[in-house]
Amino acid sequence: MSNENPQNCCEKFKTSIGGQALIEGIMMRGPEQDAIAVRSNGEIKLELKPRKIRPKGSVATWPLIRGAVNFFDSQVAGVKALMRSADLSPEGIEEEEPSKLDRWLEEKLGNESFQKLIVGIAVFMGLGLSILLFFMLPMVIVGFLDQWVHNNLVLNLIEGLVRMCIFMAYMLLVSRMKDMKRVFAYHGAEHKTIRCYEAGLPLTVENVRQQTRLHPRCGTSFLLVVMVISILVFSVASTVLLTLVPALEAMRGTFLYRLIMIVFKLLLLPMVVSITYEINRWAGRHDNWFTRILTAPGMWLQNFTTNEPDDSMIEVGIAAVQAVLPAEEGADRW
Repeated sequence: MSNENPQNCCEKFKTSIGGQALIEGIMMRGPEQDAIAVRSNGEIKLELKPRKIRPKGSVATWPLIRGAVNFFDSQVAGVKALMRSADLSPEGIEEEEPSKLDRWLEEKLGNESFQKLIVGIAVFMGLGLSILLFFMLPMVIVGFLDQWVHNNLVLNLIEGLVRMCIFMAYMLLVSRMKDMKRVFAYHGAEHKTIRCYEAGLPLTVENVRQQTRLHPRCGTSFLLVVMVISILVFSVASTVLLTLVPALEAMRGTFLYRLIMIVFKLLLLPMVVSITYEINRWAGRHDNWFTRILTAPGMWLQNFTTNEPDDSMIEVGIAAVQAVLPAEEGADRW
């Protein structure tokens, strides 16, 4: 377990640049473009893609809406980058022969539409698995307790506790997988490079190496806050629903009641994500005792999802960050 102090990075400002670990590489998302940097055969392969800037005032930029929109957008971008890194990495040089189904789909849809379909399926499966594992499973487990526990707040607290236990067990198991250790090391390189940049230091291997591998705006921390916020939102919303629809209370303990509550809570997930985004955005812009307490659990969890990178991984992180720095200094200020 790491004993490093995240507050020792001498932060000068907070950047909106963020990233994701890939297969033998890192994706960085800047205000103007995205970059994918992958280590292949000793060299760093770099690809850039301009970002679509949403016009000011559009619905997608409104508070409590932008969170869900940005989350979905980041999932799509992340899947695309992950697939591309698999092609660029040494393991992706020898391409497998496409199946008959792949060839048929590509012939019918065209290469671009086929790629969009693959990305769409990957995003759907990734989000679906997360929802199934971290939300539906706890709902189903705790649903069987409603015939004995009638207090709605207590039920949601138990559900939240089960959800947190599943999430922690999942993170612990994934962190022990051999194939994930290098990915988590690139995750650490991503954090360290951003920390170095926010400290106002030159982006050199030596400077980056000295930084902490923990960062308050990490996606791991975001997911943990989602778990906590879901307890509050589900408790309040389900209590309001039962108050407005008294007939539901009479159905408690039945399959239909449990199904209605599960569907109702799943429909609330975009709101949970949006609220979490606003909290994460606010906490990321401030540094005081309250925000440090707020981000402490997520920072601790990053000890399982980040590893110390080697110098070659740090070089990849530096290349990715430098590629997305805005033309106007300070334009990426968070």
